[in-house]
Amino acid sequence: MTHFLLRRLLGLVPLLVGITLVVFVALASIPGGPLTAYRSNPNVRAEDLERLERQMGLDQPLVLRYGRWLGRFAQGDWGYSVITQQPVLTMVGERLVNTLYLMVAALAVTVALAVPLGVYAAVRQHSAFDYAATGFSFMAYSVPSFWLGLLFILLFAVRLRWLPAGGMYTLGADFSLADRLRYLVLPTLTLALPSIGFYTRYLRAGVLEVRHQDFVRTAWAKGVGERRVLFRHVLKNALIPFVTVLAIHAPQIFTGAIVVETIFGWPGMGRLYWQSALNFDYPVLMGIMTVSAGLVLLFNLLADLSYGLLDPRIRYD
Repeated sequence: MTHFLLRRLLGLVPLLVGITLVVFVALASIPGGPLTAYRSNPNVRAEDLERLERQMGLDQPLVLRYGRWLGRFAQGDWGYSVITQQPVLTMVGERLVNTLYLMVAALAVTVALAVPLGVYAAVRQHSAFDYAATGFSFMAYSVPSFWLGLLFILLFAVRLRWLPAGGMYTLGADFSLADRLRYLVLPTLTLALPSIGFYTRYLRAGVLEVRHQDFVRTAWAKGVGERRVLFRHVLKNALIPFVTVLAIHAPQIFTGAIVVETIFGWPGMGRLYWQSALNFDYPVLMGIMTVSAGLVLLFNLLADLSYGLLDPRIRYD
């Protein structure tokens, strides 16, 4: 396990470097550039723009600019925001904690609801519960996140006044766990509901496929109890492809968080990404995309490690 983990970690380094290279070239190819905000300012003269280009290194070849950025990035210097002049590492670090807080809550709710719904719908195939779960899954997966978020705000914040419409905590109030959870409910449900619908259907199909395999029939023929067959044979084998899909789609919650964080005013990376994209703040965009790529690679690594826990036949040595 240790050798496998070290090999994977070493293999992730050149992959992450390659991703940052593609992103850097793509951002550099966008018309306008980081000085777009200054060019639209009538008080900024042409000589000022030339001076800013020299200070930011925009007059140098693309290869040299990327090499200098990569060297500073590896040393912990992610550059400074073009708009706020704050360190990118500080800005991304503050927002990353808030986004991970929201992502972990959404993933926890998704798994906690999708697994029992999918398993029970498969066990009770063609029952009223199965049809209800199928209808709920299709409806939840089809609803856009922005529409669902606005609907939740209208219902629970405006009409019923049960939950706050946006923000992360009550301004000016002391820290309270109950207060933080109240602000977490609506954005978490907005992110989790479409995922619950997708994973419920996927796990239901996986359980139905495993239940009809030969080793399950053998367990039934030996007189093994229903609960033991379900949890020790069917569910463990059905969770292997489920974990793979979960690892692939889990970082997409960050993509959905761009919309959700904007709607609910959540101070996370998604909202920061949207603001930076509107302001052509390229250093911040590079930091956010690099962290996002790292999260994708991390989730895939965790999925590979979890295979050995679900299937004892898998060895990493």
